[in-house]
Amino acid sequence: MHKSASRGATVLLLSCFLLLACVAFANQLEAARPKLSGKLEQQPLFQSGDLGYHCYRIPSLAVTNRGTILAMAEARKSSRSDHGDIDLALRRSFDGGRTWTDPRMIADDGGHTMGNPCPVVDRTNGTIWLPFCRDNKRVLITKSNDDGKTWSKPVDITDVAMNPAWHWAGTGPGHGIQLRSGRLLIPCWADATPRLGEIQLSYCFYSDDHGAAWRLGSALDANASDECEVVELPDDTLYMNMRSRQGKKQRAYAFSQDGGKTWSTVKYHPGLPEPSCQGSVVRFTDTRQFEKNRVLLSTPANPKTRTRMTVRVSYDECRSWPVSKVLHSGSAAYSDLAVTDQHDVLCLYEADSYSKIVLARFNIEWLTDGEDTLQRRQR
Repeated sequence: MHKSASRGATVLLLSCFLLLACVAFANQLEAARPKLSGKLEQQPLFQSGDLGYHCYRIPSLAVTNRGTILAMAEARKSSRSDHGDIDLALRRSFDGGRTWTDPRMIADDGGHTMGNPCPVVDRTNGTIWLPFCRDNKRVLITKSNDDGKTWSKPVDITDVAMNPAWHWAGTGPGHGIQLRSGRLLIPCWADATPRLGEIQLSYCFYSDDHGAAWRLGSALDANASDECEVVELPDDTLYMNMRSRQGKKQRAYAFSQDGGKTWSTVKYHPGLPEPSCQGSVVRFTDTRQFEKNRVLLSTPANPKTRTRMTVRVSYDECRSWPVSKVLHSGSAAYSDLAVTDQHDVLCLYEADSYSKIVLARFNIEWLTDGEDTLQRRQR
């Protein structure tokens, strides 16, 4: 019995040693595995003084069915003010965001404010819908069927896109989304009092017939949030990420179980600091095509001032954001995210005290320092 027990203990110790050796060898192999290189390219798309405009603000992106990238911004004629002679500027890219057409104005109404661009692409027919606002009092919409080359005459849809009890409204800004059901959804903000900025809120309007008619959704909690964007989760729940109010200095969020008609109570994410500023959220991948669900978020991450433009990754459908990387450490404010056909990430953001709007193009390897890479699902 003694010799048998001794042999058993020896075998057990040897097995443990071999197991530990295998684990150590596997760790060495993982450490030695070359990480795919990250890619980051940045270029200004709109700069103060271009075409005689004082400055450009409020970036917006859309990627068409053909892969054309549309970059939009407010072209502010005489000053940085949110109100005045403001037109909508557009640039297009046909090579994934490397080169761009010259900027041109697609909405100009004399001395009025034409702002808050919030495009959405109907994936079923390729139509690009562009809601925007006139003086933040009227909601207009135009469309393009040729990848943004030409646009229809704007139509006033204020009666179905804004509660008549509200005094101010803004579409987006940023981008809308199309749900898996086909619904086109436009995130918005509104002001419930005559004094702008006193009591604001978030809401959406939507279309279930490819833009032929639009309907108004319910407002979220008054004075809890304002500018917002939306992403659809795998179970058809909608997640809205919002600029916070009342000095919260944390990103606000809410959920919808009915396609954006109604929303849950607004809550705040302590892990997402912000200085109260617009931000952007977009789906990067889902497990229908790739091995992981990924959602991206961009905001200035300094709660005291609009600096440190930061892009974050969520792998658990917006419950947590474990990966983050600073895209621009200096002055930075509004931004919009999009994903190209090649699955590069685009972030169009305001930089350097609103003197320019910069386009960053990068991959998931850059964002995660090589710890994550795209893998398509095996079929």
